[in-house]
Amino acid sequence: MEIKKAEFVISNPTVQTCPKDTKPEYAFIGRSNVGKSSLINMLCGRKGLAKTSATPGKTLLINHFIVNNEWYIVDLPGYGYAKQSKTMRNKLEQMISSYILQRKQLINVFVLIDIRHEQQLIDREFIDWLGQSNIPFSIIFTKADKLSAAKGKQNVEAFMTKLEESWEILPPYFITSAEKRTGRDEVLNYIEDINNHLKEETI
Repeated sequence: MEIKKAEFVISNPTVQTCPKDTKPEYAFIGRSNVGKSSLINMLCGRKGLAKTSATPGKTLLINHFIVNNEWYIVDLPGYGYAKQSKTMRNKLEQMISSYILQRKQLINVFVLIDIRHEQQLIDREFIDWLGQSNIPFSIIFTKADKLSAAKGKQNVEAFMTKLEESWEILPPYFITSAEKRTGRDEVLNYIEDINNHLKEETI
C-alpha cells in the first residue's frame, strides 16, 4: 500500500464524540513507552504526525488520523503506566474499553509489544480480554533494531508459544522497527488486504 496522505483529524475523550463516518478504523495500543507514536509515524511516512515523547503515558485521548482519505489509524492511550493516579488509570481503562467494545467502525486492534521483554502479565491480560470479547486483533512487536535478528525471533517465538497454552488459533503478528522501517510493508499490506475484502463485501 502506498501512503499518499496522512493527517491528524481529531482527539476525543469518549467514543461517543469520535468521527461519525463509516470508514474502517485500525486501533494501535500498547503499554506506555512501547514506541506507538514512532510506529504510527513510520507507517504513515510522516515524522511528526503522532506526537512522540520521552515521558510515558502522554496519550490521554482517542486520536484519529485519516490515511489516503479511506481509513483511520486510531492512537489509543497506553495502558499500565504506574505513575498515573488510580483515578486517571480507571478513566483511561474505561475510555479504552468503551471504544474497543462499542465502536462499530473498528476493524482490528494492533497490540504493540516491546520485542526485548518476556511476556508481561498486563499485556497477556489485555490480549486475553480482546479474545474473550471477540475483538479481531494482531500483535506488532516493536523495537526490533534493539536486538539481533536471532534474539528477536527467539523472543517472539517464546511469546507466541506462551499464548498457545490457552489459545487454539494464534493471532497474526508482525516484527517492526520504527528506526529501520522494518515491517512497514507487511503491516500496511495486511491493512490493505482487509480494506479490499471489506469493499468486496459492500459491492
